[in-house]
Amino acid sequence: MRFHDLRHPCASLLLAQHTDPRVIMETLGHSRISVTMDMYAHVMPTLQHDAADAMDRSIGAERDL
Repeated sequence: MRFHDLRHPCASLLLAQHTDPRVIMETLGHSRISVTMDMYAHVMPTLQHDAADAMDRSIGAERDL
């Protein structure tokens, strides 16, 4: 594995840890956030689950008002 090959898992792992995409962009040395997000960061199932849970909490909180 080449050092450059670590960029993909680095971006994905940082995203999974809820690291701000701009920080990931700067860590990888990209000039545009779209390069980072389009080419290296994948939406992981756990992130989709976290987002759904957050939406459920938000909607549930509004129903309780």
